[in-house]
Amino acid sequence: MMALALRLATAGVLATMAMLVKLAGERGVHLAELIFWRQGLTLICVTAILAIGGNLARVKTERMGAHARRAFFGLTGMGFVYGAVMLLPLAEATTISFTTPFFAVMLSVILFGEKVGIYRWGAVILGFAGVLVIMQPGASGTLIDPVGAAVGLVAAFLVALISFQIQDLNKTENPWTIVFWFTALSTPVMALFLPFVIGPHTLETWAIIVAMALSGALAQILLTSSLRFGSAAVIIVMDYTSLLWATLYGAFIFSNTPPAALWIGAPLIITAGLLIAYRERSLARVKTGSSTES
Repeated sequence: MMALALRLATAGVLATMAMLVKLAGERGVHLAELIFWRQGLTLICVTAILAIGGNLARVKTERMGAHARRAFFGLTGMGFVYGAVMLLPLAEATTISFTTPFFAVMLSVILFGEKVGIYRWGAVILGFAGVLVIMQPGASGTLIDPVGAAVGLVAAFLVALISFQIQDLNKTENPWTIVFWFTALSTPVMALFLPFVIGPHTLETWAIIVAMALSGALAQILLTSSLRFGSAAVIIVMDYTSLLWATLYGAFIFSNTPPAALWIGAPLIITAGLLIAYRERSLARVKTGSSTES
């Protein structure tokens, strides 16, 4: 129950962060500047928490190369995730992000030669069918921005790839070490771009930027904590509640009413994601049972 509650809170905070990213983008804040503040303030928060708890020594690592690769793909993925939020209405961007499990299935075949059965391949096909439905003209006759949809799909692919990197790092590193080095390595890189993209902002815009960065830091901490109390395959169902938040934010803050196609495509994608999560959990139980018997 603790894991589910934390994951539910994570979904709400991430949706809030996406809303703030879009709001800042509409006020002229550059994508690179947003990422800098997101990473920089998260680094400060994580370092402070570790220092207060006397755990700074835990960030020592012998896998700096793996952390550097995770930081590179993490920064790239963040650029596409934020880009999709800026290009698409929140509900559509959030729904497309749910395709991450489908890319994870495909990557497991390509990278690890895993055998995938008819259930998971069927779920992948069902999920992408949902994406195609969303891409169709809605009640207003307008087509979802194909560039935005492509950016969203690339973002989902990169998130899936990064999940495998984090899974590998988790074999030797604790979650706080992974978060620390991601922010510690990426913040200086984004600082190099800052002089070229930063501009004057009103006090209200700065408040939005800071709130966005702090939301990102809080989401990172909540996500890390949720995985301490439950497996991802069990608690992933809570992630889909972010669509509710995205729809509400889109309607009340950006005056975006989701098209009818979203209400047809979204259930297809969510059902496919849940099917994959259920299948992964079943396979994990089989493997655990086999290991116990042997």
